[in-house]
Amino acid sequence: MSIPESLQVLTTTRDFIRWGSSEFSRNELSFGHGFVSALDEARYLVLHALSLPYDWPDEYLDTSLTLEEREQVVKVLQLRVSSRQPAAYITRESWFCGLRFYVDERVLVPRSPMAELLSDHFEPWIDSSRVTRILDLCTGSGCIAIAAQYQFPDARVCASDISRDALEVAAINLAQHELSDHITLYQSDLFDAIPPQEFDLIVSNPPYVDAEDMSALSAEFKCEPELGLGAGEDGLQVVDRILAAAGAYLSDHGVLFLEVGNTQAALEQKYDFLPMTWVDLEYGGGVCCIHAQDLKQQQNAIIALAS
Repeated sequence: MSIPESLQVLTTTRDFIRWGSSEFSRNELSFGHGFVSALDEARYLVLHALSLPYDWPDEYLDTSLTLEEREQVVKVLQLRVSSRQPAAYITRESWFCGLRFYVDERVLVPRSPMAELLSDHFEPWIDSSRVTRILDLCTGSGCIAIAAQYQFPDARVCASDISRDALEVAAINLAQHELSDHITLYQSDLFDAIPPQEFDLIVSNPPYVDAEDMSALSAEFKCEPELGLGAGEDGLQVVDRILAAAGAYLSDHGVLFLEVGNTQAALEQKYDFLPMTWVDLEYGGGVCCIHAQDLKQQQNAIIALAS
């Protein structure tokens, strides 16, 4: 491609970051897939197009680019505007818990606030020394399962997803992190195809977007698989089934960590009899932990509501 005449005055990395940021703002792009502003995402895409890390020192941003480099940068920035794809789908990478993951349109872009909990070994809500088996339910790209294996190297980690496409992406990430022989993948509609067993920790970032919010999603979010987002009129279509079955898959001291985002109020109202601890997180929210004993004690009432 050739550089448009109007852009030929742009010569440095900083010039293109500034121009990309302006283009993103002018076209009203949304940022909810790892970056919070047009400037941050423009910086990432420009540096990625130049095969440079995001933390490239600022003093090098004023170096001039070759014609070939400028053409590549413009191509990437214009693709972000024209396609409205999240940046991660363009670069085929995303970061979670400080780890790099391959992503494409078959999975949601990793962004769960569970990262903060994983970094702290889910303490003080669990005794991490007693965690020997972990299940990541609705694993998608496999990022939570893989991060859990890093944080709990001696634990046996399993991950499941209903989507065969998602599990293909998860398998790519397991191979890249050399964990294919350590983490077990199940294609399963929640617990349906997971053999009976007990986990000390079940972590789930399931679909939880209600019908109203689904209808209001920006173009960037609509690029993601609807299967990983939509959860019926109240956003609890999948959560209901998780709560009804999780108790049977938890050890007596086990804990379920569940991310429900904006559906928190609906969950609290529907299951007001079920003890839940909502975790105070620096980035994001809508994550609760529920103890196995409470799930088992209230199982009949949960099943009655979920059915």
